[in-house]
Amino acid sequence: MTVTAIVGANWGDEGKGKMTDVLSANSSYVVRYQGGSNAGHTIINEYGKFALHMLPSGVFYPNVKNVIGPGTALDVDALLKERETLLASGVPEPLLYVSDRAQIVLPIHRLFDELEEERLGVRGFGSTKRGIAPFYADKYAKLGIQAADLYEEERLHRRLTQSLETKNVLLEHLYGRRPLQPDDLLPELREQAERLRPFLCETTSMLQEAYPKGESILLEGQLGALRDPDHGIYPYSTSSSPLAGFAPVGAGLPPYAVTDVLAVVKSYSSCVGAGPFVSELEGPEAEELRRRGGDAGEYGATTGRPRRVGWFDAVATRYGCMVQGGTEVALTNLDVLGYLASIPVCVGYKLQDGTVTDRFPVNAKLEGAKPVWHRLPGWRCDLSHAQTFEELPEAARQYIAFVESAVNVRVSYVSVGPKREQLIRRGMS
Repeated sequence: MTVTAIVGANWGDEGKGKMTDVLSANSSYVVRYQGGSNAGHTIINEYGKFALHMLPSGVFYPNVKNVIGPGTALDVDALLKERETLLASGVPEPLLYVSDRAQIVLPIHRLFDELEEERLGVRGFGSTKRGIAPFYADKYAKLGIQAADLYEEERLHRRLTQSLETKNVLLEHLYGRRPLQPDDLLPELREQAERLRPFLCETTSMLQEAYPKGESILLEGQLGALRDPDHGIYPYSTSSSPLAGFAPVGAGLPPYAVTDVLAVVKSYSSCVGAGPFVSELEGPEAEELRRRGGDAGEYGATTGRPRRVGWFDAVATRYGCMVQGGTEVALTNLDVLGYLASIPVCVGYKLQDGTVTDRFPVNAKLEGAKPVWHRLPGWRCDLSHAQTFEELPEAARQYIAFVESAVNVRVSYVSVGPKREQLIRRGMS
């Protein structure tokens, strides 16, 4: 019985989509268990280059069952638009199953996201404006709309009425907008309901039946450990838990089901959005790393915004692997560092009170922290054609050994390019 959670160890943008895509080839199910269309997984294959925001990354394999679990923020339009894009690109019709318990991202969630970021201005949190924070606020205030509600007209109208009561006060008196009525939202929701109907089912029972049969299940996380609202850089966090511990909850599996946690780690650091980022680079040095990063540079798959970039942060990554419960690591984008004669890595933080720590501190102490640098030798060559660990230059192998030692988890996969085949699987030593 194999249930594997593929999760990010940092701020997101580590390359989880590629790893899910590769491991999907031998899987029965790929499950999205949290988050919504606010982060993208970039995948490059024989059909082209794709940025998936709602669809699970197993959709390129026609035999894989792709599941949107009850823990997700279901953006119906984004989901179906992505499916249509795949079909138009020649991808075979994917097997798609959407939980009838998943809750819907409403147009008013996106509206409130935009209005609040606009109101906050420079104090904003770097939202993608996909409605995620207002969606989860409604969910935990018991004002959410489940997918199954779309087919119960009287219940849907009642739920919308209840939800709009407080929102209209804010719309009028905080944002200076006209109030909304349920009938303003119903036509779009009715249309979404009909388009969604072929894919809706009770996914929890499906996975609960597959698990004891030993069918392989991949649980695909979004963003990374440092964006977790409890363990990350709150309030610069996402609104759902991207940790492997939440994966069985958001998917609908028993808590003991997850036996393998693949923590995806980038060979340097990057993030989209606001918040403390100790190893961040500025100026030409940052632009050079950003330009070389990945297949088309370090730009957000969802927003298109230039990612903030920095050197590898051993403090943050060790912490991220710890709270994820990583059993193995996939190290991505190692090829990007081939232009450097020596490679800085952050091994500690100097806090504002002058103390130096190698432990990831709470946000109140993290702001204003400065990196403590260590340098490793570079390899100054192209790694993109390497197919085995032994083919890597000695300096690259030393870098991998440093990462293993820094995070206390074995590196099982090394990515040396954006394509599926540019992945080295390490045998057990």
